[in-house]
Amino acid sequence: MAYRASRREFLRDLGLSAGSLPFVLNLPSLGFANQAARKQRLVIMFSPNGIVPKTFWPDEEGAQFTLKESLTPLEPFKERTLILKGVCDKVRGDGDNHMRGIGCLLTGIELFPGNIQGGSDTPAGWSSGHSIDQEIKTFLQKNAETRTRFGSLEFGVMVPDRADTWSRMVYSGPNRPIAPIDDPYQMFHKLYGRMKDQESLKSVLDELQEDLRTLSGRLSSDDRKLLEEHATFVREMEQELRSAGDLTVGHAVPELEPNVKEENDNMPKISQMQIDLMVNSFAADFSRVATLQYTNSVGGARLKWINVEEGHHELSHKPDNDDASQDKLTRINKWFCEQLAYLTKRLAETPEPGGTGSLLDNTLIVWTNELGQGNSHTLDNIPFVLVGNGLDFKMGRSLKFNKVPHNRLLMSLSNAMGHPIERFGNPAYCKDGVLTGLT
Repeated sequence: MAYRASRREFLRDLGLSAGSLPFVLNLPSLGFANQAARKQRLVIMFSPNGIVPKTFWPDEEGAQFTLKESLTPLEPFKERTLILKGVCDKVRGDGDNHMRGIGCLLTGIELFPGNIQGGSDTPAGWSSGHSIDQEIKTFLQKNAETRTRFGSLEFGVMVPDRADTWSRMVYSGPNRPIAPIDDPYQMFHKLYGRMKDQESLKSVLDELQEDLRTLSGRLSSDDRKLLEEHATFVREMEQELRSAGDLTVGHAVPELEPNVKEENDNMPKISQMQIDLMVNSFAADFSRVATLQYTNSVGGARLKWINVEEGHHELSHKPDNDDASQDKLTRINKWFCEQLAYLTKRLAETPEPGGTGSLLDNTLIVWTNELGQGNSHTLDNIPFVLVGNGLDFKMGRSLKFNKVPHNRLLMSLSNAMGHPIERFGNPAYCKDGVLTGLT
């Protein structure tokens, strides 16, 4: 409580409003930026329906490898990339592979029995455990030096409005799924708390100009520059929200409804807005853990902007000898990789506030999927592509494992974030400890 009270007392003593709080938390000279230790951040990015192995996995192992077509957008960041083949989701039990694929992806433990009927004979419910991002968040929030305003932020892009096992990957505990926020306007409101709605948008900064002027006089020159940059971002985002006009960024459903086409076609713009908001939230130290979920398991987005008219899930069921479908699936995964590359670029070009280097130097992004391959529904060779230097893994490599449980990778992420754990999820898949060879 003393940690929060000191912030409230600071604002009160200066006569500032509570709306100023988001602008002061990341300023080192005010002592609120948690600068004592290096900030480490973790982002987990999800895209659905498996990959095309022949256009995804490098043939080589080690530092000398060639990025296949699906991963070519990462070429500028190849030395900061770590590709893990042979990591498998070994969790079984209730539910079909799509359901277990996303529901067990970050939890590493079985789904509860339930009444959601998938493609198997056994229905299922929510996960019986919490997800690794929330495990790390809880650890960080317990320590004053690593505590942040939100702890974790859950971003989404075209995630269905309905809540079921196919649409949730983050869990705060057993039977406790966390819905991602896939409306950038809602996320903006969460971060800054002054937007009522798009129709009656009122500027955050208009109400805070006097506060910010008072605050500026108490800051170092570097912090004044950081405050100005942060305020500029908010102003630009407000202008972008106003200029969006009739843009509706809501929730699509897997089955095509009449209004999905309009929302579906906005997917690239929504993705960019969410990524920009995430990067800014890191720069402001609002959170050090985030997830970014594109659509959902069995997601049926139609990526018309890359000339793919069919639904993603529909295409993923086509056989390997259907060259046209395999090419479209490759282009779909390449587009998702482009989103990863855009996030990487934004982190790389954003300086670490109060520190050295860039946000990418202190952030690890993990791009993953609920399946290894869509047409076989395999849970073997789940794609895990890691980018960034935040967890001090040895990057710039392609590694191949012998069907190791993905629980071991989840444990590795936690340990590298400073939270050593000996098991996570189902302990049967943790007996060999953290994944070796990452450092």
